[in-house]
This record gives sequence, structure tokens and C-alpha cells, in this order.
Amino acid sequence: MADTNQTPRPETAGETRPAVEFRDISIAYGSFVAVRDFSLAIAKGSFVTLLGPSGCGKTTILRSIAGLVDISAGQISIGGKRVDDVPIYKRNIGLVFQSYALFPHKNVFDNVAFGLKYRNVPKPEIARKVAQALEMVRLPGSERKLPSQLSGGQQQRIALARAIVFEPEVLLLDEPLSALDANMREEMRVEIKKIQKATGITAIFVTHDQEEALSMSDQIVVMNAGRMEQIGSPEQVYEAPATGFVADFLGKANMLPGIVSSSDGARTTIALAAGQTVSVAAALPPGRAVTVVVRPQKLSVGAVPSGNRLTGRVVSTSYLGGNAIYEIDIGGGTTIRANTQISGPVAAEGQTVELAFDAAACVLLDEHGQRIPVLPGRQSNAKTSSASTSPRQQ
Repeated sequence: MADTNQTPRPETAGETRPAVEFRDISIAYGSFVAVRDFSLAIAKGSFVTLLGPSGCGKTTILRSIAGLVDISAGQISIGGKRVDDVPIYKRNIGLVFQSYALFPHKNVFDNVAFGLKYRNVPKPEIARKVAQALEMVRLPGSERKLPSQLSGGQQQRIALARAIVFEPEVLLLDEPLSALDANMREEMRVEIKKIQKATGITAIFVTHDQEEALSMSDQIVVMNAGRMEQIGSPEQVYEAPATGFVADFLGKANMLPGIVSSSDGARTTIALAAGQTVSVAAALPPGRAVTVVVRPQKLSVGAVPSGNRLTGRVVSTSYLGGNAIYEIDIGGGTTIRANTQISGPVAAEGQTVELAFDAAACVLLDEHGQRIPVLPGRQSNAKTSSASTSPRQQ
């Protein structure tokens, strides 16, 4: 269990306590540390996503809020009250699992009402709240059905209704959409976000799906190996990744290593390992090793506008209707991926093409994989959030 000698942070005049706060928590299983020195304050009514690959610690953090996992150090507070030493049943949280976890022998009404009955809510109030919750998830009139009579998407809606019916302080969602097909996932993303906004509940969502995180979240916490890599709005973490890991995991960016060849104090020219050059708005010393990060969506192919220009040979083409994805060999063993809107003939495999990107569309990383600031006023308006206390964000 966590060290109980710590006390909650005092509240100052005019300050609003976070809905959920982690203070330097670590979670270890023997000698293996699953989460290390994790700190985060989550605002009331926000939708925050913990995003990362399998084994990064995101689900472990979620389970620690619910009381399903003991923390080894630090503390967790909900609404300003410390809960890491509070029994599970006394934490006012709703939890939606990936597997739905409905009682198969109970009908919809009894599944949704389970938490209310456990809290000794009067029967007339239970009936009213269950009806209200089912209306909210768009399944009114389904009270007498068994889970086996419902589709996967409907079962997930019932699981969501059960989690929100008793008006918890925090809603925890543990990869709740991964068992659904693509169309149903998209529909449920919209529904969950609507319900979260309508109720004003604070939601913490765990996923490894970048599209889910980008489309649903107010803030995204990118996790890696038990630590926080970056926190920010979807635009911030996508447009201005703080590390090479964030850039590569969130959107599969093109990573182009190179060496600074010259700089005039306002613009820097970088000689890529691929044998071509690009220019960025930064003041860097010649000879410095850097990596230029460019998202596939920021590249233009064929009808090239002004900006950095590269030449390459099309290795493969994937036609997606309004867009085409190209794999383009630009030399030196470097292949660039471009995801571009189709405005003319689709380039064929083996064809030599020009591609371009604006200097403001790229991010620079240093030799340690950390983002290098560009010159003031020369970057896009996406800046890395300072909400995280993790040193790896900087």
C-alpha cells in the first residue's frame, strides 16, 4: 500500500480542486515497476485519455483509481479527498470494462439497477433513475431483455448506463470499444462523448487506439514504459510531439535524420541522411545532429506548392477514394509516407515525384529524441501543454 504519512495538498483561496489528482504515484509488482513517479491533475468535467502501447501502465493507473490495484508510493485524490487507502466500495466511481461484464442471468433493468440497490436507493427512485439512464443511452423499453438478446453495441450501452446511473464522481472507461466492429466503434465514440458532456461527469478513458484518443479527448496523456511522455490537447500532442516516441506512436510520423549544415540565425538548413536538404525556422549550430519529424498528412505530392521540396520514387500506392497513401523512397535507404488528398492522377509505383512540406509543419528532435523549440512566431499555434509535472514532457 502507499505511504500513509503524506497529506493532501492544501487548497488556496479561489482554487478549484481537481476532480482526480495523482501525486507522484508508483506501482510495483516485486522488482518490476509498472508505473513510476506519475503526477497528473484532472479538471472536473473533462475527458482525459491515457494513451499508449500495451504494457505502458495506462490500465494499471486506471485500476488504481478504482481500487483494483494498490499503489506503492504517492497518493490519489478524488474531489480533494485521498482515496488510495479507501476500500473499493467507498469510492464513488463508475467503471466500464472492455468485456461489458454484465450479469448474464439478470435482465437489463437489474443490471443497470445493481449499483443503486447496493446503495439502498428506494425502489421508486431506482425505477426512475434506470429509465433515465436507458433513455440517455438510447435503449428505452429494453428493461426486460437479457444481455444475450442484445447486440455487442447494445450491451456496451447497458454497461455505460450501469456505470452512470448512480451519478459517480468519476467515470472510468477501460478500452470499452475494442470488442466492437469499426462502424459500431465510431458510433459509440460519439455517444460516449455526448453522454459525458451532457452529464458533466469527469471521464478517464484508456485506449491504445490513436483515432479514439484524438476524436474524443479534451486532453491526452501519452504513456510509455510506466511514465508520462506528454500531456496536451489532441492538437497539441499531434502537431507538437514532445519526443520521438510520441511522434512515432501518435500518427506514425516520418522521422528524417540529418545534420545542420548552415544557419543564419533565423533559418537553419539540414542535410538529410537521404542526401537532400530541408530548411526550418530555428537557430542551430552547424554540425548538430537532429531529426526532422513530418506527419504524412503534411506532405503534398505531385502538384507541389512552395516550401521544402524533396524528390523520390514511389514504392507503393494505396488508393483510399478521396486520398492516396504513398510510400516514397527519397534515397539513402529512407522511405517517406505521404497521405495526400487526390487532386489529379494517382502516381504509379516506380514513378518519380516531387513532394513538399512547409517549414512550420515539421518538428525538430535532438539526439536524445526531445523536441527542439523553433523560433518564436515561426511554429504552428500548437504548443506543448505545461500541465504535466513529468520531466520527460519538457
